Amino acid sequence: MPLYEYECLDCKSRFEKLIYNKETEVVCADCGSPKVSQLLSVFSVGAAQGPKAAEPGPCASCGAAQRGMCGMAE
Repeated sequence: MPLYEYECLDCKSRFEKLIYNKETEVVCADCGSPKVSQLLSVFSVGAAQGPKAAEPGPCASCGAAQRGMCGMAE
């Protein structure tokens, strides 16, 4: 079941809602208004933080998990 993000056009509140099917009615979680706008959702998978976040990504030559792990690097 997808989780969608919405913004109420009346009170400007932002909220999330699980949508079970296309007929699911979406109303504002704060004021109950049916005037809502679906937002573009962005998600992250395992975002690195701290010193590891600055490390280089995968090798563009061979696809190794990190640069320098293959003989093609350099």
